[in-house]
Amino acid sequence: MDERVRLLLEIFDQAYTAPSWHGTPLKGTLRGLSGRAALWRPGPKRTASGNSSSTPPTGNAWSGAGCCAIPPSAFPREGVNWPALPTHPDNAAWRRDRALLDEEHRILRRVIAALKPADLGRRGWRSRWKVRAEIYGIASHDLYHAGQIQVLKRLIA
Repeated sequence: MDERVRLLLEIFDQAYTAPSWHGTPLKGTLRGLSGRAALWRPGPKRTASGNSSSTPPTGNAWSGAGCCAIPPSAFPREGVNWPALPTHPDNAAWRRDRALLDEEHRILRRVIAALKPADLGRRGWRSRWKVRAEIYGIASHDLYHAGQIQVLKRLIA
C-alpha cells in the first residue's frame, strides 16, 4: 500500500476507533451512552457547541465515499447532513444509529484503502477540496464530535 494512503488510513482510524495520543476516539465516546443521554441537550434545541439541532451528536453521519472522487452511495436515512430522529428514539434506535455510523465508517475505510496515489490530488465528487484534504477533514470532524459528546456527557453528570 502506498505510504500516503496508509497514513490517511492511520489518521482516519485514530479519529474513529484506534487508540491515539489525543484521547478517546469518536466510537469510544459513544461506549456506554444510552439513547436517552444521546438525545439530552443543555437547553431547548441546543447542543454543547451551541448549534441548534434535534438530532443526536452522531446524527450527521454521512456516506463519505463521495469524498474520494466517486458519487456517494445512497444514505439509508432521510436528511443526509441532519437526519430526522427515528420515529421511536429509544435504546434500540440508538443501537441502530451506532451500527449505521460503524457501517458508514467501514465503507469509507474500504474506499480510502483502495485509493491510488494519483487519486489523492484529485478533487472529491462535487467538491472544491482534494481527496486527501477531505479525508483529513472527515477525521477532524470525527474528533470534533468526540469532543462535543465528551462535553455533553460531563454536562449530564
